[in-house]
Amino acid sequence: MTDQKTAPEYAIEVENLQKVYAASGRMPEKHALKGISLKIPRGSIFGLLGPNGAGKSTFINILAGLVNKTSGTARIWGLDIDQHPRQSRAAIGVVNQEIVADPFFTPFEMLELMAGFYGVPKGERQTDEILAAVGLDDKKDAYVRQLSGGMKRRLMVAKALVHNPPVLILDEPTAGVDVELRRSMWTYVRELHQRGTTIILTTHYLEEAEELCDSIAIVNHGEIVACEPTPQLLSRLDYKTLVISPREPLADVPDALSALDAKIRESGELEITFRTSETGIGRLLEQVRQAGIGIGDLVTETPDLEDVFLALTSEPA
Repeated sequence: MTDQKTAPEYAIEVENLQKVYAASGRMPEKHALKGISLKIPRGSIFGLLGPNGAGKSTFINILAGLVNKTSGTARIWGLDIDQHPRQSRAAIGVVNQEIVADPFFTPFEMLELMAGFYGVPKGERQTDEILAAVGLDDKKDAYVRQLSGGMKRRLMVAKALVHNPPVLILDEPTAGVDVELRRSMWTYVRELHQRGTTIILTTHYLEEAEELCDSIAIVNHGEIVACEPTPQLLSRLDYKTLVISPREPLADVPDALSALDAKIRESGELEITFRTSETGIGRLLEQVRQAGIGIGDLVTETPDLEDVFLALTSEPA
């Protein structure tokens, strides 16, 4: 890995990155990336979130050399992808969502093959160490077709590490896996990070991003709509909704609750939106009782990832 004394400040730098797919047949022109500018600090775990079709995969594929950008600049580990295509792409490892592996190879053979593709001399290869790190050392001589789904996903991570890249991109690494494997993957990501690897993580799981990432960027319709340290971003989404079914129908919100973000739903339920960091449910319920409202039933609603996107994309620029 690059000497940290000479390593760049930013692992990834992109400026005004754009990608336009030309119209084809019945498919209209598509502006997949609309001038993205982003700086990902060296040594961080950086989350890249967004709904399907937001532009995350296009962004990753440009960095990996699989898609040509339309305009803008991109640097990986300080190397411009146009001026230094081979060196810049050698600085990253990409773990894609799809599991791509020859079923008749063994994990050891597959990693040796990948190391050869990257030009890693035999004496410098760390195949056994990498397999041990991802928990596949006891399966090194088994055929890939004999591995479980979770083991195959770990093998994809191992493939991306054969050339010891300083930057690792994990594209939905825990999609479709069980909770136990997801936790195991989180542990391994932290271990890689502690060794100095910069991690870029794309995920649909807000919990995963909150658990792992130092900073998070949210992409929507090819644009970055938010890019902040994780605690700061989550504080903007720090709200829940308390929904109360009153024993007696309410025509209006009582004056005693006018200071709250409260309204009456069409169903007749009382809805109170509040920040969990500022107000507890117990306090709200006490205010409701003091307002003379009998509580028949109640539930709390927590925003999901769709709510996060709606909240951010609806904000004025």
